[in-house]
Amino acid sequence: MKVSLITATYNSEATIEDCMLSVLNQTYPNIEYIIVDGGSDEKTLKYLNEAAEKHSNIILSSEPDQGIYDALNKGIAKATGEIVGFVHSDDFLADPSIISAIVEAFKAQEVDGVYGDLHYVALENTAKIIRNWVSEPFDHRLLRQGWMPAHPTLYVKRDLYKKYGVFDLNYRIAADYDFILRIFKQPNLKFHYLPKTIVKMRVGGASNKSLKNILQKSKEDYRAIKTNKIGNWFTVLLKNVSKLKQFKS
Repeated sequence: MKVSLITATYNSEATIEDCMLSVLNQTYPNIEYIIVDGGSDEKTLKYLNEAAEKHSNIILSSEPDQGIYDALNKGIAKATGEIVGFVHSDDFLADPSIISAIVEAFKAQEVDGVYGDLHYVALENTAKIIRNWVSEPFDHRLLRQGWMPAHPTLYVKRDLYKKYGVFDLNYRIAADYDFILRIFKQPNLKFHYLPKTIVKMRVGGASNKSLKNILQKSKEDYRAIKTNKIGNWFTVLLKNVSKLKQFKS
């Protein structure tokens, strides 16, 4: 099974090397690596172009976009793999065998999607875990309780994007949650929880940079919940409260 991994980047020279090496060092042999750059400065583009020249499995494009979800949608449009996943430019895959483990889960469980656990790590010291997002096996009742898998750990069959659509650009922060609700509510789809840390994410994502962004995220979460007919404001509250247990004491 070919796996398409997509990275959206914009002036990410401080972290893009760790991100790319975590993909390029995977033991799984059939990876298509799509890098969608938003029109970065000369330094970042120089690094990306040099990497693309060295590695034949890298597909690189660079042009202005409307934000990360637009960039990810462009990556999905370029993808030819049976499985699609994302490695954001500030993140990196937890170990070199993780894609092999994900593919094995797809084959063994005969599912439409696989997800796992995520570590939020310190910006400068990535060995320091700030939050430990441990997921659980999926049950449809969890959606009304504000549950979702960590989106960077979610790998799905590419056909799901064709059938259920890509990221809705009307959401500035919560397009990933809207997409997750859209597919996880489908009774005919099967998802498998892989109890492994799949991604390490540096703290400071768009959705939790400030109180203003947290409020914006909650409003967008509520809109996604109502659009997908999943729950109400109590669902949003439970979604936010559930994050508290993830922080390391």
